[in-house]
Amino acid sequence: GLSFKKCNLRITMNNNNHHTQEISTERLVVRRGQPFTITVSFSAPVHSYLKQLKRTFLIAQTGQNPSKPDGTQIEFPISGLGDQRQWSAALEEQDPCFWTITVKAPANAPIGQYALFLHASKCHRHLGDFTLLFNPWCQDDEVFLGNEAQRQEYILNQEGVIYWGTENAVLAQPWDFSQLEEDILDICFILLGVAERQQGDKDQSRRKSPVYICRTVAAMMNCNELRGILTECETGQCCNGTPPSKWLGSSPILRQWFASRCKPVRYGQCWVFAAVMCTVLRCLGIPTRVVTGFTWAHNTDTSLSVDEYYDEDGTLLTQAQSARVWTFHVWNECWMARADLLPEYSGWQALDATCQEKSEGPSFCGPAPVKAIKDGDTDIDYDVCYFFAAINAKCQVWIQEAGDTFKPALGSTKYTGNNISTKGVGSERCEDVTQSYKYPEGSLQEKEVLDKVYRKTKKLHTTSSSSETQFSSIPTALEEPVNLFIQLQSESSQLLGQDIPLSIEVFNYSGGEKATHLVLGAQSLQYNGVPVTQLWKEKFDFILKSNEASTLKVFVPCSQYGKELGENHLLRLTATLRDKDSYVYFAQEEISICDPPLTVEFPENMVQYQPSTAKISLLNPLTEPLEKCVIVVTGRGLVYRQRKYRLGSVQPKSTEKLQIPLTPTQTGPRRLTAHLTCLQLQGLKSYKTTDVAAA
Repeated sequence: GLSFKKCNLRITMNNNNHHTQEISTERLVVRRGQPFTITVSFSAPVHSYLKQLKRTFLIAQTGQNPSKPDGTQIEFPISGLGDQRQWSAALEEQDPCFWTITVKAPANAPIGQYALFLHASKCHRHLGDFTLLFNPWCQDDEVFLGNEAQRQEYILNQEGVIYWGTENAVLAQPWDFSQLEEDILDICFILLGVAERQQGDKDQSRRKSPVYICRTVAAMMNCNELRGILTECETGQCCNGTPPSKWLGSSPILRQWFASRCKPVRYGQCWVFAAVMCTVLRCLGIPTRVVTGFTWAHNTDTSLSVDEYYDEDGTLLTQAQSARVWTFHVWNECWMARADLLPEYSGWQALDATCQEKSEGPSFCGPAPVKAIKDGDTDIDYDVCYFFAAINAKCQVWIQEAGDTFKPALGSTKYTGNNISTKGVGSERCEDVTQSYKYPEGSLQEKEVLDKVYRKTKKLHTTSSSSETQFSSIPTALEEPVNLFIQLQSESSQLLGQDIPLSIEVFNYSGGEKATHLVLGAQSLQYNGVPVTQLWKEKFDFILKSNEASTLKVFVPCSQYGKELGENHLLRLTATLRDKDSYVYFAQEEISICDPPLTVEFPENMVQYQPSTAKISLLNPLTEPLEKCVIVVTGRGLVYRQRKYRLGSVQPKSTEKLQIPLTPTQTGPRRLTAHLTCLQLQGLKSYKTTDVAAA
């Protein structure tokens, strides 16, 4: 018989071949559908090895209760590498004292933590443990991605960019995904286990499906669905927790969740859910990216219309209903073949962990084929109809009249789903992916898709006795008398500390003179469309002659808007115009108030293991000092963990400079991130990437 001595899992070689060397150098982490090699040593020479080989097989098992029927315990001979649908092993090299064996998991094996055993006639030995992940490098895996640059970006790149702001002033914030850190891998599998226990799902063989993994992880992101990872900060008041804008990366959130025995972490909003989900899915081997859409209709429950309500002076009212237009929204896309759908629906799938109020099903959405969203195939799984409504709904503005009635404003229709963006592959440029979700605005294809969805709606209305149908409302055009026209213009972004210039043009197209009343307003806003505070208002009365245009230029003073901007630094500017016939005309703009400049500079050349210095500069553009300034600096391969620098006060209109000594330990592109907090500002982040040469 065999006298087993030890097994060498050849971790360094295997992990390098399986693109997991950054995850660990101490444990075996491999990908399905791709062979890995082990060496089994014997304490006594093995004679007539072919005879011994016939009586020897391997056992791989995963989960708490492995079993052969559900595919979580597999016996397989050492007889040669088989096809991609079965576990197989081959003897690559043999010597009387050792065997070198190549093992291959099928490309559809459940991911998980496995134990590997060798079984001979009188010998049953544990060879070692390994972790099995999805494999985008394997053509037979459902997550196969053919482009190497995309695999590097969507699986292996740990440093991301998340976009926010407004559609006309897109801002970038850095995010550290940390998906290749060893403890993050363990936390990801603990997360799967917790989700499965909460859902009463004991069948670990379902982990073979990327669709199942995506839905399980999405359910765990928001504690409204399961006892999940994050608590949503809905009101903007983030007491007893970390405000969403202060997070710099996913690993502190996942580690805090694990350390607190799976207690939800406070707080997250859409970009935090999407960023943490990107970390988990990339870690498990599913190509994933973070996507931002501007002017997003949320909680419409698939309706293609959404309403905004304003008082008579153009102040946005806090709506009782939850459906509203968000300035921006962040979700994920995951790359996979959809084995449950037609082949045309394979590719990028939209996945949204932020809670939606839906008439049925879980509160997250997806994975929904992006192609199905574009083509209006709203009956395709999962939740295509919700994504379609969110980026195709029209928003009607209603103005409050006497007696709490509301009247539709003229000239104010707002369109959703603008400027859908993600980080470019291998660069930090912003890539516009709107054309993946929508046909060009005004094109024949767009009209055909909308008509198709409206026809489905009409059919549902006539065939369903239920009041809840798939698309419960079709936007209709209002009859608009073309008498007056109002246009509001401003800069799309403004530096904090400066007055905001506004330009308002009013045209009188009617045949007679018009007496008009104009109210201008500025209101701080959360990104999810919830008003914070009315900050400024001015009223004007003037008479317009027939076919006359009038232009008005005013400034919103910084002293009026600077104190109560809200966490997202968004302002909604409104112009409400009434004529003597009681028609109401309305125009609106949203602008981002940009934080003071925080810049990061590197020396021209940086070399691994050679001491160097980065410089951080902070300009205070305000007329008051920035008090209690603290800068936190992070940078994988540049500085160890986080560094905290206390600057104290930065005087008005002055620049504070900070020297950061560092010694690069890793080569290639390396990013340094600086995060400033002070009494006046909380979420100011800046970053710069440099290329570190090998020593």
